[in-house]
Amino acid sequence: MDDVVHQAMAKWPNVPHCYGWLGLDARGHWHLRNAQAQEVGTFTSGVPGAKGSLLQHDKLIAFIHRNYAFDALGQWYFQNGPQRVYVELEVTPWVWRVGEDLSVRAHTGQDTACTRCLADEFGWAYLETQLGFGLVHTLDVGRVAEAIESGRCQLEVVSRKELAACYGFVRSPAALQGAVQR
Repeated sequence: MDDVVHQAMAKWPNVPHCYGWLGLDARGHWHLRNAQAQEVGTFTSGVPGAKGSLLQHDKLIAFIHRNYAFDALGQWYFQNGPQRVYVELEVTPWVWRVGEDLSVRAHTGQDTACTRCLADEFGWAYLETQLGFGLVHTLDVGRVAEAIESGRCQLEVVSRKELAACYGFVRSPAALQGAVQR
């Protein structure tokens, strides 16, 4: 995390967490979900406008990437100064780009190494890596398929419904928060 974030956390230790305002889509793009977007539907509802506005400010995106983490419950968040902004995940907490040489890079720009290759019953490709578990970007699924066909990678089939529990991540911290508050 950035030093300025650590300093803000020390100065203001009791800032409430923020839920529902930030989303990560299946292509590794960030979406700002204002109150209107949240009223339209959940991040994964598929309702037009529910995802919110696509973030395009490079410095803000870089700041989010540097301060992206998870808590003990498996909820992913962006530490925005003293405030945790919990992230609604369309699919997984990581989105992987796969190079021609099968190198793996996270949507945050971090390089990692693949330890397992998986696919769900719908044909979506996932990688378990040294950084964690994530979805293969749609533009790179062909490279993973070629690696499987050539024997450079062995495929395991998984159930999509079991991924979050198996890999310990929460797709919707806002929904979990609502369940906890009841």
